[in-house]
Amino acid sequence: MTRVALVDDETSILTSVKIALEAEGLGVDCYSNGQDALDGILAKPADIGVFDINMPRMNGLELLRRLREKSQMPVIFLTSKDDEIDEVFGLRMGADDYITKPFSQRLLVERIRAVLRRAKLRASESSEAENEAHRLKRGRLSIDGARHETLWDNQSVNLTVTEFLILESLASRPGFVKSRDALMDAAYSDQIYVDDRTIDSHIKRLRRKFKRVDPQFDAIETLYGVGYRFKEG
Repeated sequence: MTRVALVDDETSILTSVKIALEAEGLGVDCYSNGQDALDGILAKPADIGVFDINMPRMNGLELLRRLREKSQMPVIFLTSKDDEIDEVFGLRMGADDYITKPFSQRLLVERIRAVLRRAKLRASESSEAENEAHRLKRGRLSIDGARHETLWDNQSVNLTVTEFLILESLASRPGFVKSRDALMDAAYSDQIYVDDRTIDSHIKRLRRKFKRVDPQFDAIETLYGVGYRFKEG
């Protein structure tokens, strides 16, 4: 159930809005001042906050400022008609929307749903951007570090962790030569010693695995006496 943190010092607003929101299937936690709201929200997080601006003990602007130190929960402000300056400050501080009193409860419900949709979309875009940061595409090669997935021409190539790290190091800078020492640093921790010929063995296995899906695979080049490089093509 979606939970709303409703904060207002007017008992009539808390009661009527709580009834309206619960009728729409939303859970509601009510607070009559900013300090109680801050303590309550940090102890029991909500999905969205609806804050009055002018309240005792801590006003809505200060509540938002303090909350933003620990949470990105979306917030809608309830403001009076003469609170235009506070509206501007609130939006600059990170509020997502505001509604001027008096307001219809139907309007508030629709605004809550709209802000939640935007927040969900932002979270989805952020997650996609994070996943994209783990992806590496070089010609016919696609590497997804988050999923430990390697594709060649959209065909899966199953690699060990060490093989994956070596390939990722090579493909991160196509055309640049990586020495065996550099590839060892990429694939092994400082506490593990391996002979540089171990890298040669991994390269052979890498080539063998890629040739199973593409017999003409030649993207990993050997520069004798120097190292290896990935040829993007």
